[in-house]
Amino acid sequence: MGTSAGPLRIGVLLPTREQAINDTFAAAPLLDFARQAEDLGFDSLWAGDSLTARPRLDPLIVLSAAGAVTSRVTLGTAALTPALRHPLIGANMISSLDHVCASRLTLGLGSGFPMPETEEEFAAVGASFAGRAGRLDDIVALWRRAWSASAPGADSTYEGRYWQAKDLDRLPRPHRTGGPPLWLAGSDTPRVLERVARHYDGWLPFLPDPDAYGRAWQRISELSAGAGRPAGAVTPALYATITVDDDAAAARAELEHYISHYYGASLEQMARFQAYAWGSAEDCAAALEAYVRSGARHLVIRIGSLDPQPQLKQIADVLLPRLKESAK
Repeated sequence: MGTSAGPLRIGVLLPTREQAINDTFAAAPLLDFARQAEDLGFDSLWAGDSLTARPRLDPLIVLSAAGAVTSRVTLGTAALTPALRHPLIGANMISSLDHVCASRLTLGLGSGFPMPETEEEFAAVGASFAGRAGRLDDIVALWRRAWSASAPGADSTYEGRYWQAKDLDRLPRPHRTGGPPLWLAGSDTPRVLERVARHYDGWLPFLPDPDAYGRAWQRISELSAGAGRPAGAVTPALYATITVDDDAAAARAELEHYISHYYGASLEQMARFQAYAWGSAEDCAAALEAYVRSGARHLVIRIGSLDPQPQLKQIADVLLPRLKESAK
């Protein structure tokens, strides 16, 4: 498989969308979840992004609060949709967040899920849904220019295909030189793999097939090397949803309930293109081990429950040590 990019790291998604489904938006439970996840040994905390398609609290604000009550974990978006914010506002918010969490930030970025609700969401903020992949790459290039514009001799203007800007050196620079790592949340199409290999610091898919994951990661490694990037330049990550219950039937029923409320679709429909596992903690660990063997080195776990906190300790106690041992 492709060259691994360091030791295995495992993170968990903060339940901002689950809160919204339950019609509650309190910050305190999210911060309790963040503290507990860090105490239990998770390596990272993540938050999703949506305005009207799948509403939830803003991830950058939630992660800012989480950064203030944690000290070790990486904080990330899985995934942020940059098109929902003006690029200069996005650049400034991310720089600000990078200071709050002292360079513990990683951003998974998405161009927009291909469904009617997402297209309506783009329209609501005046963003173009057409050409959204190229527009994401343009925003990323603008951000990187902005985050390095204050360096001696750096160019403070940006002339892209979709966005132009000047005086970028006036924006606050991030805590980390050059800004946080930017991962592309995408599938395994040739175009996505090419974009990851050339322009991004990580790959965050939710592929349902570990073998397909391995083939795609091998291709990214080849393309990255061909583009002259050093080994380890791209982090191979995975976004996977698991529901833990020793009763496999009960676990599946809970996951079905979760998916129907989250997407308005069935587990069977969503499992065609997203990674899912359910059953005992050991069963879920075995499913994720297949991805680790295929090269994944940062797992982002979404707990498939509208009440995810009770599963957190069991996942930490069983999955974390087993998966990390399997990666050695």
